[in-house]
Amino acid sequence: MRYVQLRAFHHVAIHGGFSRAADALCLTQPAISDQVRKLEEEYDVLLFDRRKKQITVTDFGRKLLEITHRMFEIEHQASELLSESRILGAGTLRVMADSAHHLHPILGPFRAKYPGVFISVKTGNSEEIVSKLFSYEADVGILGEVPTNREFNIVKLSSTPIIAFAAKGHALDGAASVSIKQLAEQPLVLREQGSKTRSKFEEIGADAGIELKASIEAEGREAIREIVASGAGIGIVAEAEFGYDERLFKIPISGCKPLMEEALICLRDRSNSKLVSAFMKMASELTHLP
Repeated sequence: MRYVQLRAFHHVAIHGGFSRAADALCLTQPAISDQVRKLEEEYDVLLFDRRKKQITVTDFGRKLLEITHRMFEIEHQASELLSESRILGAGTLRVMADSAHHLHPILGPFRAKYPGVFISVKTGNSEEIVSKLFSYEADVGILGEVPTNREFNIVKLSSTPIIAFAAKGHALDGAASVSIKQLAEQPLVLREQGSKTRSKFEEIGADAGIELKASIEAEGREAIREIVASGAGIGIVAEAEFGYDERLFKIPISGCKPLMEEALICLRDRSNSKLVSAFMKMASELTHLP
């Protein structure tokens, strides 16, 4: 077993193919295929199912992938430690958020203090964010809940109610509030399964004995906003994320007590990373929630 063989396997697994792994490692596809083949032959194991058009990791391969994730993360941490004298003057911080809105108060001050750091921001729902953190494909995440998992370090960012919103001119325009029962009678535009806002909203309905169904389901807040602005239905969002859009108006939901608690999180075993630690520390200093 050689390091290059494990590295080849790891990148094929996380990138979903030999060509993508070759691109990521700046090698040729035959070289990557040869390294994986030799690893499989040496230990008489099958790491990938190649029978389908898109290769998949076998059960045995998934077990090995859990180990290589830790292995290459430790290698990354060692590299950071050896470079700690310059890491805050350079380096890359990978942020994944359910809404970029919550990054606004942190990004400016962080960039001002560490101008050499490159920041990559991607969006996704809460399930995707947690998955990316566990697979070490993101360094910090922002999601619409405070996780109970003890494997995370947490900084609370905000706590706001869930509201409804619709296009100007809608029948509810000017209403002081809207009830859950009224919302159930409207065409609802909701985010995909895995969204904590949607999950919390459906819990509110269940508590009231009312089933809340999506008439339209879309991925991402921007898609929801555009669909609602077209007049196709009513959307649901945490009030802190509503922002301003002259095409839309917001409506408080009567009797809606549950709050969306946005949290900045990182894995505890990544908290010693100087970039992660600096970002979490700045967020904590700028946030006043307990």
